[in-house]
Amino acid sequence: MTYEHILYDVSNGIATITLNRPDRMNAWTAIMERDVRHAMEAAASDDDVRVIVLTGAGRGFCAGADMEALKGIDPNEIRRGETIPFDMNRRADWQTRYAYYPSIPKPVIGMLNGATAGIGLVHALYCDVRFAADTAVFTTAFARRGLIAEHGISWMLPRLVGHANALDLLMSARRVSAEEALRIGLVNRLYAPEKLREETYAYARDLADFVSPSAIAVIKRQLYDVPFQTLAEATIDANREMQIALKGNDFREGVASFVEKRPPRFTGT
Repeated sequence: MTYEHILYDVSNGIATITLNRPDRMNAWTAIMERDVRHAMEAAASDDDVRVIVLTGAGRGFCAGADMEALKGIDPNEIRRGETIPFDMNRRADWQTRYAYYPSIPKPVIGMLNGATAGIGLVHALYCDVRFAADTAVFTTAFARRGLIAEHGISWMLPRLVGHANALDLLMSARRVSAEEALRIGLVNRLYAPEKLREETYAYARDLADFVSPSAIAVIKRQLYDVPFQTLAEATIDANREMQIALKGNDFREGVASFVEKRPPRFTGT
């Protein structure tokens, strides 16, 4: 597929999806939505991909929705895609229009190189981890545009920053510095802009080279299922998955590589 508003690259087990409208601070469009979803699906199904990095070109990650498109939006259009599943074998909660990243059985790292606002913040929150430039600025933006907490951010944000912080960020829609974002748990790590890419890819390569992809897929599903489970259900699920893992090639390779003091050669089985 030819992408219009993103760049897509696969190298050394890492797929990079770059929002590519730098002249518009990567403002979100319907074309970008289509491109990102296709690229995420491509990376999810590609056996050569172990890790996905989502980032933005230029000075920003994503400054929110393109205002030109937003001015003429049809209110009925907002519900488009609610019933289109990403993976029929995965929880319906993670198959809605933007909340499908958790259903991808590979790590998704948000490399937040600059301004992250509105729908851009929504996408950042659905990444599994977020590494940001220490110059980045964050805002929910919605309330200052007469809009509500969009696309599941009212569910996701409190789970990362807590109820009171989420209310603050959503009601005020104020600008949040990178330092505050790290302090409240909105991002996982901060780096100087010139070090962000190097450090993010070092982390991604470590996952790609030394961690079992089958283990990651199950661990990711477990953690995203937990909010909908009791402790007993989570434990029973873990015991079932443990039985499967103990019979797998990755378990045998993980033990063998440790004993033999060599890098693992995981196959994902």
